[in-house]
Amino acid sequence: MIIQMEGISKSFSGNQVLKGVDFSLEKGEIHALMGENGAGKSTLMKILTGIYPKNGGTVKVKGKLAEYKHPKDAENDGIAVIHQELNILPELTVAENLFLGNEQTVGNTPWLKTKEMNRLAEKKLAELGLHVKPTERAGNLSVGKQQIIEIAKALMTNADIIIMDEPTAALTDREIETLFQMINRLQEKGVSFIYISHRMEEIFSLCQRITVLRDGELAGVKRVAETDFDAIVSMMVGRELGGRFPKLDNAPGKVKLEVNSLTRAGEFEDISFSVRAGEIVGISGLMGAGRSEVVETLFGYRKPDKGTIIIDGKEARIHSPVDAINNGLGFITEDRKSKGLITEFSIRDNLSLANLPSISSYGWIAKAKEEGLYERLMKQLGVVCSGPEQQAKALSGGNQQKVVIAKWLGTHPGILILDEPTRGVDVGAKKEIYTIMKELAEQGVAIIMVSSELPEVIGMSSRVVVMFEGRLKAVLEREELSEEHIMHYATGGDKNVR
Repeated sequence: MIIQMEGISKSFSGNQVLKGVDFSLEKGEIHALMGENGAGKSTLMKILTGIYPKNGGTVKVKGKLAEYKHPKDAENDGIAVIHQELNILPELTVAENLFLGNEQTVGNTPWLKTKEMNRLAEKKLAELGLHVKPTERAGNLSVGKQQIIEIAKALMTNADIIIMDEPTAALTDREIETLFQMINRLQEKGVSFIYISHRMEEIFSLCQRITVLRDGELAGVKRVAETDFDAIVSMMVGRELGGRFPKLDNAPGKVKLEVNSLTRAGEFEDISFSVRAGEIVGISGLMGAGRSEVVETLFGYRKPDKGTIIIDGKEARIHSPVDAINNGLGFITEDRKSKGLITEFSIRDNLSLANLPSISSYGWIAKAKEEGLYERLMKQLGVVCSGPEQQAKALSGGNQQKVVIAKWLGTHPGILILDEPTRGVDVGAKKEIYTIMKELAEQGVAIIMVSSELPEVIGMSSRVVVMFEGRLKAVLEREELSEEHIMHYATGGDKNVR
């Protein structure tokens, strides 16, 4: 074993978050680390890499006891971490990012060997299948290419153990395929990976073993070839979840929203579709197809160049999010941390901000109404928290997402837009979010859902709008939905050939 962790325990202020956890990694293995948000995955990896000291247990790396006092110690031992939030400095060049902290200089002078660093950067990236100019500003690259730069940076330190945390969360299908090819090439060279992800499909296609944590304890270790989706889910949540998606059997009502020829130059063109009360319409397409841009325009974040938005049979003038809210729209954004929540604020304050008209009068908040709003929404969404004053940043990803949904439910929207509603949340929280969506549809809310996960699009949509390069390629009815069918149009396929 290249890594052997035994009996790892960790407490914070008397709260035990890891209870005698074991974890091992073989040389040249891709090993998935799974569990619900808050299960202890991040804490275990932070102990491995020297960010947190352990309270009990032993850590062996390459056969030797490891007591890292600082992440740099782990890096010097060949362990690199690629975080979900990339550490790329956008204003620096590709080469400058790769050599950041390890710059090559002329002797003992401060002068950089710029040409040599550019040459080595270009060579290392080419080995990983990425052909970009080392002098290119890193911020100009796609997220997928930035991800590969992070991996190249890890390899520049001679890392032979790479920890990857949700590496595909913001990648296109093509970028994911490139990333997996690169991981497999490195695996053949003996590089080992600890792969943290909530996406079951990629775990089963990429990894050899799965370690599952539940409530800070080891729930089990399985070889991928000897287990299945339902068994891993049961280990993660400690119970059977039943069907992955709830059955959508309510009959949609009248047309609630009509979008006609909506256009925004350079982003999307001539988009037309409708959503009925009680219906969930999915919007699918590869990243860059214009999906988020369309729904952000519907909510007033962006201004259209032409087209009409009709709500309940009347044309709506939406020039700002305030106009959208006044027209009965709610919007759960793709990026909950920067756009959906003020993470430094309490749960109560985040809920109140979107619901001030209903809980205040003459500029004063009625505390009883505010408390009633909090109690009702927390009960409805099942948010797990210590209380109304808990900071949003201290919640797990799934509970943060529930708070974002809750604040909009407080406004009683007739039309709810969800952009990547389950990104970065665990399988149990996903099921709860799906159930909330079903219940809202049954109450007559018209729902638009943008998602990059095809199983989610198919499982939760009454109809699906498929986009390609800013244009609408097809509107598929439920009986037409399949991954192959959607991808045919998402990659530019003709309507008459599939």
